[in-house]
Amino acid sequence: MSNSERLPLAGIRVIDLTQVYQGPYCTLLMAKAGADVIKVEPPSGEPIRQRQEVSRGSAVPFAMLNQNKRDMTLNLKSEEGKDILRRLVADADVLVENYAPGVMDRLGIGYEAMRKINPRLIYGSGSGYGISGPDMNRQAMDITVQAASGMMSVTGFPDGPPVKCGPAVVDFMSGVHLYAGIMTALFHRERTGKGQLVEVAMQECVYPALASNLGMIYDTDAPPPRTGNRHGGLASCPYNVYPARDGHVAVICTNEGHFVNLCTAMGQPGMATDPRFENRAVRVANMEETDAFIAAWTSQHTRAEIREIFGRTKVPHAIVRDLIEVTNDPHMHARGALGWIDHPEFGRIVVPASPLRLHGADTLPFDAAPAFGAHTRAVLADELGYSEAEIDRLEAEGVVVKHKPAVAAE
Repeated sequence: MSNSERLPLAGIRVIDLTQVYQGPYCTLLMAKAGADVIKVEPPSGEPIRQRQEVSRGSAVPFAMLNQNKRDMTLNLKSEEGKDILRRLVADADVLVENYAPGVMDRLGIGYEAMRKINPRLIYGSGSGYGISGPDMNRQAMDITVQAASGMMSVTGFPDGPPVKCGPAVVDFMSGVHLYAGIMTALFHRERTGKGQLVEVAMQECVYPALASNLGMIYDTDAPPPRTGNRHGGLASCPYNVYPARDGHVAVICTNEGHFVNLCTAMGQPGMATDPRFENRAVRVANMEETDAFIAAWTSQHTRAEIREIFGRTKVPHAIVRDLIEVTNDPHMHARGALGWIDHPEFGRIVVPASPLRLHGADTLPFDAAPAFGAHTRAVLADELGYSEAEIDRLEAEGVVVKHKPAVAAE
């Protein structure tokens, strides 16, 4: 048995029409699991590629999210480009797109058209608000969905404005949900032989994550406040980020044993039975005092000292690390979650593996994402039988883009 046959999605072919983060992360998970993912880019290139006009580093996310895929170009506004897509879909298992609702239908290559070509096709559609309902046509990006979903209203400090989450959490949350939906549909197809449409709305993926904040509505009948680094429902204490001599540390005590350990670690075991702190309810009622008590101790120690002491005494915590520290994290590199590659365009960079660990299955190596249109000719020739002369014509007519070698990083 070859390595590729020991990958869970070996033999599954995916046509990837996605862009930016949501869809490409979904298809990255499939590629890392062994699916043959053919990324189809428009003649202008995927939007993340275009960020190279700003700076080389701005486009590094493309390399992170498009490993282990084949890349081809296709002008889907041309009739011949759409015909090529239809021919690819005829033998595909999955098509994934995250265009605005209705775009694919207007082009004549939406789900209803594709299912007639291939009834077994799983058609994955990612959007901001879904493909039905009064808000379906609202433009959606990560930050706008953070605002519309309520996430932004509870992020930040009480005396400040609403703040977006630092990373593009909505794009990636919805990308994971889209992957889950497609995998569920593939399992359903194994039982029934039938394909289906799978759709994921970014806004709907956020709502369950607001569970702690939403609970406050039923106590106050008012919109939940921004709580800074405290618990979203203000129902747990300690739960905060505290100052260290050289940075910050996050601490949470989810039960009384944790708080006893914390007091012991700080050299004040008797504080665990102090009437101000003796149980969760009084600590929440005395949140300011509880936090001040902890901060007075953490501020006298370095992050390394805190990590050693809290690690030894089993206090749930983590030092707040910057992204250079995380990129070089020995633990993540030791587990193979992160790896260094020499990318032909970006130089030496760190890329992630799939977080999905299927023990007993093979894994693919870290990979440099393909150059723009690197596999166009091979896909057209090998999968669809186009001759070299026909491909030359397609390039000349702008149906596909002639591949140009990547410019090496300096």
